Amino acid sequence: MVRNDGRAPNEMRKVTIKKNVNRHAAGSVLIQVGHTKVICTASVENKVPHFLRDKGQGWITAEYSMLPSSTHTRTSRESTRGKVTGRTQEIQRLIGRSLRTVVDMKKMGEFTIWLDCDVIQADGGTRTASITGAFVALCLAFKQMKKDKRIDTIPIKDYVAATSVGMIAGVQLLDLEYGEDSNADVDLNVVRTGKGGYVEIQGTAEKEPFNDQEMAAMLKLANKGIKDLIVLQKKITGKLN
Repeated sequence: MVRNDGRAPNEMRKVTIKKNVNRHAAGSVLIQVGHTKVICTASVENKVPHFLRDKGQGWITAEYSMLPSSTHTRTSRESTRGKVTGRTQEIQRLIGRSLRTVVDMKKMGEFTIWLDCDVIQADGGTRTASITGAFVALCLAFKQMKKDKRIDTIPIKDYVAATSVGMIAGVQLLDLEYGEDSNADVDLNVVRTGKGGYVEIQGTAEKEPFNDQEMAAMLKLANKGIKDLIVLQKKITGKLN
């Protein structure tokens, strides 16, 4: 099938990651996946949540937001509504879980690192782009902390990245843009580590159920895309420790 942007079914959109886009953050990147753009910043606090006090370990958490002009119609800021939507809560929890999976919390000391993922332009895959970019921002923050002698070693155990896959008219597709995502028969978001472990698989059949063979084909596509993303992450982060 011919995709909206002319890509092959197993082809990612063009991905770029520009680092140090915020002079005040310990680590920051602008990640662009096709027309989707997300600014990811890492901020360090000299404290941990109350449930971790005096336990000799740190914490990593995330916040996610869609800026008002990130879509065709203006999205109201959630701060003006007085509450965070369920979608936002689910995505920021997913980002936090994904990053904590690949960090040794004991080695990072009693610090909290906040990852803020702000979508400035959305065209599908904002949560997966946020995870991929936030990991790079986190690595940059740890490198700065080590440089400042706040930690002895960078506590990264593995890389982690995410992408989407789906199925339209029986064809498995990698990295769905918005037009594909909104019309997909099946939509999956896959988070995976550099060593091949799955952190999370979010999948939904919008119409007919899908079978084991189709699931395996979609995961194979996702794994191909994530491997490519991790190669790019490594180029941006440079050597860790």
